Amino acid sequence: MADPQGFLKHTKRELPTRRPVPLRLMDWKEVYEEAGFEKDTLKRQASRCMDCGIPFCHNGCPLGNLIPEWNDLVYKGQWREGIDRLHATNNFPEFTGRLCPAPCEASCVLGINQDPVTIKQVEVELIENAFDEGWVTPVYPTRLTGKKIAVVGSGPAGMAAAQQLTRAGHTVTVFERADRIGGLLRYGIPEFKMEKRFIDRRMAQMEAEGTIFKTGVNVGVDITAEQLREQFDSVVLAGGATLARDLPIPGRELDGIHQAMEFLPWANRVQHGDAVTDEQGLPPIHARGKKVVIIGGGDTGADCLGTSHRQGAESIHQFEIMPRPPEERAGSTPWPTYPLMYRVSSAHEEGGERVFSVNTERFVGADGKVTGLQAHEVQMSNGRFEKVEGTDFTLEADLVLLAMGFTGPEKPGLLEDLGVGYDQRGNVQRDKGWSTNIPGVFVAGDMGRGQSLIVWAIAEGRAAAAAVDNYLEGETALPSPITPTMVAQR
Repeated sequence: MADPQGFLKHTKRELPTRRPVPLRLMDWKEVYEEAGFEKDTLKRQASRCMDCGIPFCHNGCPLGNLIPEWNDLVYKGQWREGIDRLHATNNFPEFTGRLCPAPCEASCVLGINQDPVTIKQVEVELIENAFDEGWVTPVYPTRLTGKKIAVVGSGPAGMAAAQQLTRAGHTVTVFERADRIGGLLRYGIPEFKMEKRFIDRRMAQMEAEGTIFKTGVNVGVDITAEQLREQFDSVVLAGGATLARDLPIPGRELDGIHQAMEFLPWANRVQHGDAVTDEQGLPPIHARGKKVVIIGGGDTGADCLGTSHRQGAESIHQFEIMPRPPEERAGSTPWPTYPLMYRVSSAHEEGGERVFSVNTERFVGADGKVTGLQAHEVQMSNGRFEKVEGTDFTLEADLVLLAMGFTGPEKPGLLEDLGVGYDQRGNVQRDKGWSTNIPGVFVAGDMGRGQSLIVWAIAEGRAAAAAVDNYLEGETALPSPITPTMVAQR
């Protein structure tokens, strides 16, 4: 702890400046000023870390990130040592530093009576400085085992498992059914939250290390489950929880009602330069000039909101069935748990109307197309939502986006052909060693735990990799940060 009084001298939490809303709506770049964060400012923020005797930030981070250590190293200007400590527990800090909601910060001891340490910002500045300095280079295995492993799915869990297993000396092939690697990182996360060059940059390192990527391969169709078992010594299932929650109410069949993951990928494809637009430069599903209603108040809903702003929507309403959270941490989520509280993302800053405690009753339309929806307010009673009489209203809409989360993995095809078991929630069942009921087949990420956070996906990928290495070699030196029985903070 280089400055024992840092948290007393620097009580203000500082974050990068976001570009003005009118300016950032003109492009799809990340929302922050390109100048970034000054190192002196970051050093000052890192000095606020108290190096607690019991660092509760570890409790909040499933990766087991050595947060006080790399905060101290950044304060001392020892950036090379800092990135080594960060990479010791996290394969992709450039992803988590941008996308994780930071349960570590919610657990920060300083956060009991002050603003918590800017852990995420220290993390992302560490990795960006490391890339700028040329310190992120391929990590080669000391020996090759001759064992072949298939990783199905290229999201953060699959990528983490693949990198760990490649570095352990195995020959790893990552299969992705989309045309590019990245899973939801690639096509679910908008460019303004994380530019896709960061995925490509990390892929280049992984390919140099020996990981093989195969895109456009729908495992279970293009390669059968039987072929997969025959060609590989072990399989890691990391396909995610891709079944979107639907809203089966009257009028659902009308045109103009789409799942968020039918809408968001098109915008990212346009940014990739794919030839998917019409003469006006618009993809098949877009918000230009439309009255948009987003049903779902979470992160995916906010992604739809920011995307609709940039596409030029006429108006946007975002519905949430839950009541508006309090401005400060709710008493039901005391420190060090992840707090229930009102949050404003960059997309919310840009406009649109957030509507809480509302339920959509039916969609209405004309000529087969949606023209609006009928809804009413709700209140919670005995653990159930009940209609508030006399609050019915109709809202015009010609684009409705369903962003209500995901219900589990897709079962027809690969999973059914493999014969894996499922838990009570419909996720792929695994034992304490990440193994399914099929010998040699393991599962990591949302496919096994259900919809969750990127930091949990990476932690599960790392832990599952250790289990696979142990299965194939009889022992492993790979770290295993979590077990399947650990409960997410959120």
